[in-house]
Amino acid sequence: MKLPGALSVPPFRRLTVAWTFGNFGDSALYLTLAIWVKDLTGSDAKTGLVFLFLGLPAFLAPLAGHLADRLPRRRLVVVANLVAAAGVMTLSLVDRPGDLWIIYAVTFGYGLLTYVTSSCASGLIRDLLPDEHLAGANGLLQTIDQGLRLLSPLAGAGLFAAFGGTAIAVLTASMLVIAALIVRTVRMQESGPTPVDERGSFWTEFTAGMRHIRRTPRLFGLTALLAVAVGITGFANSTIFAAIDEGLDRSSEFFGVLASVQGAGAVVGGLTSAWVIRRLGERVALTTSLVVLGLALASAAIAQVAVVAAGFFVAGVAIPWTFVTYATIRQRLTPPALQGRVSAAANLALNGPQTFGTAGGAALIAIVDYRLLLAAMAAVIGACAVAALAAGTAPEEPAEQVAKAAA
Repeated sequence: MKLPGALSVPPFRRLTVAWTFGNFGDSALYLTLAIWVKDLTGSDAKTGLVFLFLGLPAFLAPLAGHLADRLPRRRLVVVANLVAAAGVMTLSLVDRPGDLWIIYAVTFGYGLLTYVTSSCASGLIRDLLPDEHLAGANGLLQTIDQGLRLLSPLAGAGLFAAFGGTAIAVLTASMLVIAALIVRTVRMQESGPTPVDERGSFWTEFTAGMRHIRRTPRLFGLTALLAVAVGITGFANSTIFAAIDEGLDRSSEFFGVLASVQGAGAVVGGLTSAWVIRRLGERVALTTSLVVLGLALASAAIAQVAVVAAGFFVAGVAIPWTFVTYATIRQRLTPPALQGRVSAAANLALNGPQTFGTAGGAALIAIVDYRLLLAAMAAVIGACAVAALAAGTAPEEPAEQVAKAAA
């Protein structure tokens, strides 16, 4: 039986299986690290530092992208997974509060290696697949990612409760080793890095991803708009707990229920994203996804459980639509030699503002009604949606011109 779309390419199928094993280990580990710190110390502040150390590597993403464009990507994914597995196994040394530095160091290092593998994946997918299969491939990987987030955190928390942190370390390390072995078996022709004698200075090469985004009008416009939209959603990390407490009169544990509802919506969004892009086109699909996301966030101001839950589900659908569309545009408008650096630059452009948005939301929620913050988020995202419709009409550089400029 002939498989549809990207799955008809055998090397991509192997990468997908490897992605599944690696992401299962990721999802099981991240939540458990926070639980582990909470159990060791009882401190919410020290528990929150886990998420800080997980977010800080975003500012080193350009370095990860530089590596992905300078070394054989498939081999780099194998090495990164094995190094990550070895690092995770050091968690077995943690058994008292004085060992917290090990958890923080592993969290930071693991997060950085994740950016390395993500940058490599962008280039590998671009080398393997034609343009018409990119949306389907990105949607499939997004579906796997979101689906695992529904299951593996529960498995990780249960394993931690039953057998302790060392069991989580062994589970995650095993998943990473299996992923590395599968990637090792992938046979493909990589585009390869730029020859040494054709490269510029270190700074020129290091910033090439950012400069490519800047000089590609359509890509620059959409990246800037998404940076604003994603940045303002950082407010949601604080406002949603106020909506649960003040609006719904529920305990903070109810967030777990809503997160599961959102995860279910994200699976639907991942599965349907390629179809939406095909039916609407990239420009309208991105605009539609932002409009839907803004309306979903605004619905949290209505103090009814059914409405808020429906809003979370719809937001879950809209998020994969947004990022699959953007990733597809980014991959298509980027030459192979720049895929890693452009992917890393885009990650920095989107994740950096969200970090500041989270801090701003935490400060504002103490003095501003949560419903006003939700309205502000919806308004800003709606404005970005309108602007994205116009930005999508920016002229695209011919592929050969883009490649020549990149060289």
